[in-house]
Amino acid sequence: MKRTTKTLRLAAIVSASALTLAACGGGDSSDDKDKDVAKGNGELVIGSLLPQTGSLAFLGPPEFAGVDLAVKEINEAGGVNGKDVKSVKGDSGDADSGIAPAETDKLIKAGSDVIVGAASSGVSMTVIDKIQSAGVVMFSPANTSTAFDEKPYDGADLYFRTAPSDVLQGAVVSNLLVKDERANVALLARQDSYGETLAAEIKKGLEAAGSKVSVTSFYGEKAASFDAQVDEVAASKPDAIVLIAFDETKKIIPQLVAKNVGPQDVPTYFVDGNTADYSTESFKAELKGVKGTIPGAEAPEEFRKRLLEVDPKLTDFSYAGESYDAVVVSALAAIAAGDDSGEAVASEIVNVTKGGEKCTTFKDCAALLKDGKDIDYDGVSGPIELGATGSPTAASIGINLYGADGKFKPVEFIPGTIE
Repeated sequence: MKRTTKTLRLAAIVSASALTLAACGGGDSSDDKDKDVAKGNGELVIGSLLPQTGSLAFLGPPEFAGVDLAVKEINEAGGVNGKDVKSVKGDSGDADSGIAPAETDKLIKAGSDVIVGAASSGVSMTVIDKIQSAGVVMFSPANTSTAFDEKPYDGADLYFRTAPSDVLQGAVVSNLLVKDERANVALLARQDSYGETLAAEIKKGLEAAGSKVSVTSFYGEKAASFDAQVDEVAASKPDAIVLIAFDETKKIIPQLVAKNVGPQDVPTYFVDGNTADYSTESFKAELKGVKGTIPGAEAPEEFRKRLLEVDPKLTDFSYAGESYDAVVVSALAAIAAGDDSGEAVASEIVNVTKGGEKCTTFKDCAALLKDGKDIDYDGVSGPIELGATGSPTAASIGINLYGADGKFKPVEFIPGTIE
């Protein structure tokens, strides 16, 4: 495995060591300390709206483990403003199940000051207004849609995320395709906030580099069949296929194989929504050579060991670091604000991620805050560095490679910045 530091060409937006990209959106950062905010009750409550069921359930265990580990370590270090942090859990499900709004109501009723979630951008869109209207912070560890950096969510008010937007993942995927000399690429994607924006970013990068998109074929979130889309992809005679999907990948791959455009016929690329373990699937051998991207830095071995103490059954660590960091940043923001209300926490979230003295653990950062110092928390998922829209301005994207056993391994990490 290697960490790439050389320049990758994507149109004219590059730097000497990483991708540098322009994101949509604007707005002012939430560092106005004169703003009147609601007062908390003295106890920071972290709600988790993460997938226990549905098409992204495979992401649930590492995300919940990240939250649980952060709460555990924060409390062991003395808690927040003299009290232990409380954790409550909810199931985000997926867009098909539609359970997120009701689960959100439960988390708000339980007194959540911060809700970590959802994982799915589409699910987040169904509850973001409800959460913000309640004066609660929404802090996603896995939302990547560019929609959260655009109006009406382009100010760092109550929505934040530790995962970079698909401006970066789209650039890395398109660069990877160009590097692999793919010139006629088919995009097969979910028709939701996540699928549409990531497909658009990949297409933009490919066309800027002189490659062609043979077809962009979308399917509905509740699609029972993918025949029409698979036929459309096959008819376009692509030299590569990018599959932007969730758990429905398990149905789509066999259909692509049946049409002679499976991964062993046409080089195939996954993204974070479907780069998962397929070792129990009958088509697992078909995946040999497939490449998949996942936002985030490589999880340090020592961090993985700590996660396994919380959940010994973990086999995947995707977005565990981002979940952990969302909780730690929220706790540090509550200390900086001297209050645990959602609005108070939100007012300091951006501030604790940049511009101060570097620190990398809750304990060390909390000590600096208590000494009256400004801090710059760098987490296990990366530098964090939240910008004016509440999204990371610097992050890495991991490139993974599948073997014939249906499992993937990281082979490269591409750092990048979003301006």
